Amino acid sequence: MKYGKIKNIVKNLLSDNWYTLNKFIFDYQREDGTWEKQEREVYDCGDAAAILLYNLQKQTVILTKQFRMPVFQNESESGDGKMVEVCAGLLDGDTPEVCIKKETLEETGYKIDSVTKVFESFMVPGTVMQKVHFFVAAYEENQKIGKGGGAEYETENIEVLEVDFNTAFDMISKGEIKDGKSIMLLQHAKIEQLLKA
Repeated sequence: MKYGKIKNIVKNLLSDNWYTLNKFIFDYQREDGTWEKQEREVYDCGDAAAILLYNLQKQTVILTKQFRMPVFQNESESGDGKMVEVCAGLLDGDTPEVCIKKETLEETGYKIDSVTKVFESFMVPGTVMQKVHFFVAAYEENQKIGKGGGAEYETENIEVLEVDFNTAFDMISKGEIKDGKSIMLLQHAKIEQLLKA
């Protein structure tokens, strides 16, 4: 059966140890009408949500810091594998809004009642199925009802950081924030002038 410019799709499971890794073999129709066989490996870890928490009065944002094994493997000679990021997590069957409120409480200790969705993005579309839903939300000190740090059963060991917005934005150019979703949300905040730049 032909699906547009793709046909004869064969899916082979390579791994389902943590999430799933499949190899797809298929025929792809080129612009000149000829067909070529292609192979792609696709990792499916589920969709996710991310949020930038900001405080208008203090001109601060809430970020997290945690160990990431892929980062450690990539930069083991120059770093400790710890990444500064916005709060984020997998949907795990929840709607993006429900997920990000739950993740915000678990990771940062803040109970946020209202969030605003700003965009969606495929972060690594060449190999990863995951789509990330991006949010922003204002926070106040009285919304801090827990210590944060992540769910204990997930062994996240998250450090919660409250950072001046201008300092956080400068961390991008200094190479101190390298996480794509965090860069995107901080740039969104600056473009939309959510805080003073």
